[in-house]
This record gives sequence, C-alpha cells and structure tokens, in this order.
Amino acid sequence: MIEWLTSSGLVDYEEAVAFMEARVAAIATGCAGEMVWLLEHPPLYTAGTSAGAGELLAPGRFPVYRSGRGGRYTYHGPGQRVAYVMLDVGRRGGDVRRFVWSLEEWVIRALARLGVAGERREGRVGIWVVTGEGGRENKIAAIGVRLRRWISYHGIAVNVAPDLEHFSGIIPCGISGHGVTSLTAMGVAASMALVDEALRQSFEEVFSD
Repeated sequence: MIEWLTSSGLVDYEEAVAFMEARVAAIATGCAGEMVWLLEHPPLYTAGTSAGAGELLAPGRFPVYRSGRGGRYTYHGPGQRVAYVMLDVGRRGGDVRRFVWSLEEWVIRALARLGVAGERREGRVGIWVVTGEGGRENKIAAIGVRLRRWISYHGIAVNVAPDLEHFSGIIPCGISGHGVTSLTAMGVAASMALVDEALRQSFEEVFSD
C-alpha cells in the first residue's frame, strides 16, 4: 500500500529534502513503504542538475536551493501543489522514461478531472495548456525527479493559485518564449482539496499496477 501524506502550512525545502532522503533509504532497505507527499513550500527557487546561471534572473529575490533532481530552475510557493513521489521504480519495471511518462499522464488526467486539457510538448518538460487567442501555450505543471537505488523522489508541481509574478525571477525550466499559468488564472475555481482528490484518483488509475 502506498502511504499518502498531506502537510498543512508551508514546509521548509531543506527539511522536505531531508525527509525524502530518509524515506527513500528506508524504502530501499524494505523498512518503509512507498509514499506520495502533498505539500506547499514558502516562496523559493530550486536549481536542477541542468540549471544554467543565466536562467536565474533575480538572484536575491527568494532563497535558491541546489537540487539533485533533473531539470533546470523551478519556482515553488504558496498556492502551488507539490507532490513528492517516493516510489520503487525498479519494482515497477525499471523503465525511467516510462516512469516520467506516467508522471505526466498522472497530471494530465488530474487536470482533465478539473476540466483542463493538459498536454505534453516534444522537447519541453512539464505539462502545457493552450490559453487565450492565438493558441498561446502556457506551462501549468512542472516535473522533476531523481532516483536513488531505483527509488524516486522529488516529483511534480501543479500551479493551482500561486503568485505568477514570482516566476519572473527565473527562466522556468530554461524555456523562454512561453508563459506560466495556473488554474485560477484560467478561471478554474478549484480548491487545494479538490486538486488533491483529482491527483489521488488519477494516481490510482495510472499507477494501480
């Protein structure tokens, strides 16, 4: 059975990473089960393993944390649902590409439950939506994971109702020329609890086996 943990309030980033690393070690040794952790962080930027220095546009604005996850710069903050996934990828077939596809599918199905059509884009990380006139594409969810002993950690981040101006301090995921949006900005009145329920139901569909 996968354990689900939902934290109230804002969780310190370094404390979250320490928790994940300890849980990953316990899962790898058979001392703990898999977990999905739902939380929010205070405003901060994280730099993934491929982050370039020129992608941090406002170095002193928020704390910046080097992260072992894949990807580039990402913003986390209140109003964004972060889901950290600590799953045994080895037991699930050991196909990392398929695992990332499954994370994307999870988000896409959860958004569909909320009436939003999320889509993949070749060469662009994350989940995208088409908004406004002219077919403008905006990013609504980020994905970045790391594996240790075939156990995953880090995960996804869905923009529910964050302050979108906070994304202006970085080039999100190193992708310029496209915007960032949220459910609220799209006119979708979804509470965090409703988003959590959509995530949980869609997770069961995608990862049930």
